[in-house]
Order: sequence, then C-alpha cells, then structure tokens
Amino acid sequence: MEALPAPSHTTMPDLPPPNTPATHGAQAPSAWIQRWTHLVPPGGAVLDVACGLGRHMRWFAQRNHPVVGVDRAPDAIESVGQWGEAIAADIEAGPWPLAGRRFAGVVVTNYLWRPLLPTLVDSVAPGGVLLYETFAAGNETVGKPSRPEFLLRPGELLQVCAGLRVVAYEDGFLDAPARFVQRIAAVREPMPTDGTLGAAGRHAL
Repeated sequence: MEALPAPSHTTMPDLPPPNTPATHGAQAPSAWIQRWTHLVPPGGAVLDVACGLGRHMRWFAQRNHPVVGVDRAPDAIESVGQWGEAIAADIEAGPWPLAGRRFAGVVVTNYLWRPLLPTLVDSVAPGGVLLYETFAAGNETVGKPSRPEFLLRPGELLQVCAGLRVVAYEDGFLDAPARFVQRIAAVREPMPTDGTLGAAGRHAL
C-alpha cells in the first residue's frame, strides 16, 4: 500500500530535531530512517550521503550492514571511519566519488543539492531503497533553512522517485522545533524473472 501525499501543512509524527555539526553523531537516528530500516535487504550495503558525524552509519553498522559515508567536512570523515568506509568529497563542486556503485540503501537527511538527485536515485540497487528526509517549502515561515534552494517543493520527492516504487511519503509540519519536512521511502523493484510481482514486491509497512 502506498501512502498518498499529505497536504503541505499536515502535522506529522515527530522526528528528532535537525542536525547541528557538533551533535549530529550523538543524536538518535531520524525516526523516519528507523521506521523504514526494514526495507533495506539484510546485510545490504548502505550509503549515507552528507553523513555528518555518522548517526545513520552507526545505526546501520550496528544492524550488520556494511556502510559507506560521504561528507566534505574533514572532522566528520575522521569520526566515522570506525563504522565503515569514509569518503571525503565535495559532492557539490566535484565529481561523484561513487560512480558505478549501487547500494541496498541510500540514506539522505537534512541535505539537498538538486543536481545530485538523479545520481542518488541511480545509486539504489535493484531491491534496494532510498530513504530521504529534509526541509520543505514553508520552512521559511518558521526558521532556517529559508532559501528556496534548500527547501523541497511540494511533491518534489515524488517526482524525483518516479522510477521507483513509493512505499511511504509525507509532506508537512512538525513541532519542537517548528519545521516543514518532506520525506520518502521508495524502492527499486528487482527485475521479475517470470513476469509477475513476487514476494520481493511485498513491502511491510
């Protein structure tokens, strides 16, 4: 069952507050990421984009997933090597450092660089999942970020994931602190061998 888009001002179940560089690694994983972790195939490699100090790398490593984190901040990369492969790269100004690699899970939270969105979708392996959550239009009315280039437009993640199967999607308002968020869990279905939707297409909610 696919979740239908919510009105842009719907109040949603809460998730941990946005990251700050000093506390990113110490925070609990995003509630959205925790909720949909089961969509990542057991033992599958997970990519954490703009990983910060590695709260999601740690979360998946502790669940027996090989993890890869990429971030441009040297202090972030120095701190996450204990959890898996740590790659220092400016993914906005430089080339994508993981060309040709695909992952069972691609995780992005509190980060948006639109030119990279097609690459992130393409990095999802067959049977894998994209878990994406960041600030959305409307956030400029309650705080930072407020510039349009950092805020998802209504329905934008649905458009980005048009080639994937959307399992869950939310677009709305959260309290404490007040913020507008858009988030999605979308899978790339494995290629069926007999022309039918097999067990791999049944995604638990």
